[in-house]
Amino acid sequence: MKRILSLLLLVIVISCKQEPKKELTAQDIVNKSIEDSGGKLFETHEVTFDFRDLKYRSENIDGNRVYTRTRDLDSVVVKDIMTMDNFERYMNDSLVKVKDSMAQLYTNSINSVHYFVRLPLGLNDAAVNKELLGKETIKNKEYYKIKVTFDQQGGGVDFEDTYVYWFNTESFKPDYLAYSFHVNGGGQRFRKAYNERYIGGIRFVDYENYKPKQEGSDILEIGQLFHTDGLELLSKIETKNITVTDESE
Repeated sequence: MKRILSLLLLVIVISCKQEPKKELTAQDIVNKSIEDSGGKLFETHEVTFDFRDLKYRSENIDGNRVYTRTRDLDSVVVKDIMTMDNFERYMNDSLVKVKDSMAQLYTNSINSVHYFVRLPLGLNDAAVNKELLGKETIKNKEYYKIKVTFDQQGGGVDFEDTYVYWFNTESFKPDYLAYSFHVNGGGQRFRKAYNERYIGGIRFVDYENYKPKQEGSDILEIGQLFHTDGLELLSKIETKNITVTDESE
C-alpha cells in the first residue's frame, strides 16, 4: 500500500513539473498592477490632492466620473469642472462662458494630471492598446516592458503619443514610464516613481521627470538610456495633501 501511495505521489510531482508555466500577457500584468495598487478604489472613493498650487478632486456622481480643479486668483476662486463630455468654468460660483478651443485646452490639462495620479488604472481604458515587449533590466531590477498606444476614437487629442511602462516582475508596480509627444515641437520624457505611499488603500507616487541628453533617441530604448545615465533631470512632479474618502459612507 505504501509503495502504491509513493508511486502516486511521484506521478503527481512529475505531472506538476511538466505542466508548462502560464505566460503572462500585457493584460494580465496590467490587471495585477491595478489590483495591487488599489486602483479600482478610485471608482468608489473621492480623491483630492494639490498639484503645483492647484487643488484637484475626482469623484463619481450618478455613475459619471467628475474631475474638478480649483485655484485662487487674488479675490477670485476659479473652479473648472469636467466630465467625459462636458466642461464648465465657475468664477466665485458664477458660471462663465469659455470658448470651445480654450475649454479643450483646460480639459486636456485637467485630464492629464488626473491620468498620471490614477495610474495604472487608466491602462484599461477602451482606447488603450497594450503590447508586451518582453523583459528589461533597469538599475539591477527586472521589469515587464509594455508599449501603449491609443485608438483615435476615444484616445484624446494626443492619441498619436506612444507610452512605455516598466512593471516590476515581483511587485507588478509601474516603477518607470516614458512617452513620446508631438505638441510644441515634440520630444520624449522618462519618469521614475518615488515617494510611494498608500492612502485609503490606493497607491500614490511622485515622479522624477527626465529627458534624453541627446535628441533623436528611440522611445523604446529610453529605459537603457536611463540605465546608462543618458538622461538629464528636468523636474520633480509632486502630489501633495492627498485625501481619500469612501463615497458610500
